[in-house]
Amino acid sequence: MEFLRHVLLVLHLLGFAALFGGLLVQVRNPEKVVNGLMRDGAGTAFLAGLLLVGVIESGDGSVDHAKIAVKGLIGLVVLALVMANLRKERISTGLWALLLALTVANVCVAVFWASAHT
Repeated sequence: MEFLRHVLLVLHLLGFAALFGGLLVQVRNPEKVVNGLMRDGAGTAFLAGLLLVGVIESGDGSVDHAKIAVKGLIGLVVLALVMANLRKERISTGLWALLLALTVANVCVAVFWASAHT
C-alpha cells in the first residue's frame, strides 16, 4: 500500500508540473490557449489526488479533510475551467492568470497548510 501511495503522489506532482508548465510556456505569448499539457496535467493531478486520499484513508493514515476539501475544490475549478475552454482558439489573459493563480494557490495549500502529522 505504501508503494501505491508513493506512485500516486509522484503522479499527482507530475500532473501539477505539467499544468504549471503548460501555463508558463505561454507567458510571452499574447494569444493564450488551453494546451494539452494543461488539460492532461489538470486531469492527472485531480484524479491522482483523489486516488491518493482514498489510498491513505484505506490504510492506517488519516487526512485533514478541510485541507483536502480546499485542494479538491481548487483542483476541480481548474479542471472545469480548462475543460470548458479546451476547444476555444484563445483564452483571455485574465483567465490564464486565474488558472496560474489557482494552480499556485493549490500548491501553497499543500505545502503551507499544516497537516495533522506535523
